[in-house]
Amino acid sequence: MKTAIYPGSFDPPTMGHLDIIRRASKVSDKVIVAILNNPHKKNPMFSIEDRKKMLDLITKGLENVEIDHFEGLLVEYAVKKQAQIIIKGLRAISDFENEFQMALTNRKLTPEVETVFMMTNDKYSYLSSSVVKEILYFGGCIDQLVPEEVNEFISEKIKQGEIILA
Repeated sequence: MKTAIYPGSFDPPTMGHLDIIRRASKVSDKVIVAILNNPHKKNPMFSIEDRKKMLDLITKGLENVEIDHFEGLLVEYAVKKQAQIIIKGLRAISDFENEFQMALTNRKLTPEVETVFMMTNDKYSYLSSSVVKEILYFGGCIDQLVPEEVNEFISEKIKQGEIILA
């Protein structure tokens, strides 16, 4: 059984993330969407728990997808989860250089885990969680940028005053 890990911050999950998750679920027996608790990314908009809830909502119908979170080195997490594959989504050439360097480093650390690059659907090539947060912050519409369940989750957080906008 081939297990793949799709790591990221998912702060918040976007249509681009969902595209990669769906496609990865078709080529792997099991996909673990792994939320990285990254201390280098300052001021996340959503807690790990909220990101997990959003990812659970959007992957509800994907039987071979599980949501988890981790800290530390990705390859150590992959070994712990007995995963053979790391899935990395690429939006543009600018993503490739950094991801290529990370893939080579990961291979050096743990040769038994392969990195597979998936090109995003071209209609999401501009999209990132940072873009979504910027639009949200200034009160813009994110309907076409995030899955409906994520949009509803975020709207509820705003109504409850848990997210403060500009």
